[in-house]
Amino acid sequence: MSSIRHLETGKYSPLSRVQRPMCDRWRPVRLMCRVGDPYAELHCADSTCMMTATSNRRVGAETPDCQVSWSYIKQFPTLVVRSVVIGGLWRAEEMLLTVNIHSGCQRVEEEEREAMEADSTEDIESLMEDMDYIPGHFHLDLNLNCDPVGPIKLRHRDTYLKQESLRSELEAEVGYLQYAVRNLLGLLAFHLNQLDTAQEIFRSICKEDPGNLNAWANLGYVYDKLGRELDAGECVEKVSHLMGLDAGEVSQEETRLLAARCLAEQAYVYPYDVELESEDDLRERLTSALTLYNRALDYGGQLSLFSCRLDDIVKTKEDSEYSRLSHYNKGLKLLRETLESEKKQHKALAWCYVGIMLERKNEFTTVPMSIHDCGYSASEPLSCYGTAIKLASDDAFILNLLAKMFFLSGKYEMATGICNMALNVLPDPELNWQAYCTRAKINTMLYARDLEKAKHGHGGIPDRQKLTEARTDLDKVLTVRPCLRTHLEMAQVYYYMGVDALQESLLVDEGAVNSALVSLSQALQFELGDSLPDLHVLRGRCLLLKGEEQNAADCFKCAVELERPGSTDTTALRCLLQALLALFMQGGPDPNPAVIQLELLVKKAEEKYSEDIVKAELRCLYRTHTAEVTELSRALIRTGRLVLVKKLLETVAPKQMAKRRTMPMSISFT
Repeated sequence: MSSIRHLETGKYSPLSRVQRPMCDRWRPVRLMCRVGDPYAELHCADSTCMMTATSNRRVGAETPDCQVSWSYIKQFPTLVVRSVVIGGLWRAEEMLLTVNIHSGCQRVEEEEREAMEADSTEDIESLMEDMDYIPGHFHLDLNLNCDPVGPIKLRHRDTYLKQESLRSELEAEVGYLQYAVRNLLGLLAFHLNQLDTAQEIFRSICKEDPGNLNAWANLGYVYDKLGRELDAGECVEKVSHLMGLDAGEVSQEETRLLAARCLAEQAYVYPYDVELESEDDLRERLTSALTLYNRALDYGGQLSLFSCRLDDIVKTKEDSEYSRLSHYNKGLKLLRETLESEKKQHKALAWCYVGIMLERKNEFTTVPMSIHDCGYSASEPLSCYGTAIKLASDDAFILNLLAKMFFLSGKYEMATGICNMALNVLPDPELNWQAYCTRAKINTMLYARDLEKAKHGHGGIPDRQKLTEARTDLDKVLTVRPCLRTHLEMAQVYYYMGVDALQESLLVDEGAVNSALVSLSQALQFELGDSLPDLHVLRGRCLLLKGEEQNAADCFKCAVELERPGSTDTTALRCLLQALLALFMQGGPDPNPAVIQLELLVKKAEEKYSEDIVKAELRCLYRTHTAEVTELSRALIRTGRLVLVKKLLETVAPKQMAKRRTMPMSISFT
């Protein structure tokens, strides 16, 4: 007999589930039994309980019908089944039992119940640790599978944006990698409470790719949440069969291949987790992904899946050289094997990744040995990029993937050239909107980069022609694929067109600013559009240019409220401080409303941001608006609001010099 497993309502591993029994009444109970067990034990919450059960079949028995009866003297508050099915480890054999309880149920002491639940939880965790791998995404150690750290609305916002981004990537994916993307889309849909969408995604994968372990396990989880326990049980049986746990027709070679794909798809998920606020959080997820990729390689499989997140993995240059070197060597050797693929897309992407890896070789104190082992001693990154581009020269979709990789790597000019190649191959915006979108992002990014250089005196006035080209490309995208992000990008372009190239506080084209506000209003019509801090900040800036300080302040307040606790992005806070200071200067004889708003803002900011960040922003406000802050301080003193005055003075007061210690004088007589 297996040890007792407590069945927790609301968790699916997948586990059978039974409810608290009703005394002296017949009650159907669904049970899953381990293969070979002659019967299954049920315990009831009665000290002298007699239960009789009939089953249409006994596990491992040849006779189709049999009867089983037993009695125990136990004290359990709920029915507990001595058999459990987790991830297909045991074969699921379903029996509908009719249980007759012949006496009143007695409640047990709280301490005994807690002890039983603790033991049962340990049993389940122990069983899961013994398994080589568990199919499915819902048990993975992701923030997405846990309760949100901050407000639930912010979790939904981040999940929704991940979902929208993946949908666009899915169009360019082929082969088995598309199922990794779709399984992740189903996971995101589930956590957005889109259960029907998640069910349809997982079911479609199971239909197109019957050997996809993750899809079957994920579908079973969704069925369980929908209360469709029989369908969930069938999914468990399918997972068990594909894992080769029922001595079926699946060969060992095929089982290992399916396991490799299962682990690789799970690894693909980790970099897309939500609430990765710091580089350390991202590095932890990438490390988890690498671990799963390595396990997938141990099983064998298709290497094209394993390198799909290498563009992020090679960014972890802050890690120790020793740990990075092993990853580097293994990654480069995998890419060398991927170059033998017959698929043009895989070969082109692999050459691009090789170029990126060769660029990183100088980050090590010595040249990684894998470069010599793979025959790249005389290779240059540019030649690798050229080979990748040549392979994809007649395929717009592969060119778009390369353009995105170069864009993310900061190679904007090269990415622009590849976008132009893709549009020469396929100029139709409806079929090739990705190229127009990427080129627009690049032009906007280049303008913003040149603008920052000009502000610091490191360059001339940025070329506003880039904004015109970006607007043209975004217009084409919006005609065929209007979405939240594209409207927001269009608003950013119009904003830059409406302000002075060097002083953003100067309005030069009110029509362009009005167009930016229109684009922002269209973005707000999309789901969760009002939860983006960037949108409210940009809207506030446009309104500030038009002289609507109070409306601008309200937008900045929304942006501040949408920042996560502990955030280091102070753009919204800085804009709000400046807007409220402008309101104070325009307050006339009664500046109290603006002063009250400032006091409340500083108080909320101290709850949202760290103390050092708030002090730094107040110091910046004083240095950039010295006369206005001085006038504000006087008004605060006149009205007896000394707390805020003290905070302002503390930010500009010089640090006290440490008291100088008298050093003993030494005299040499030689």
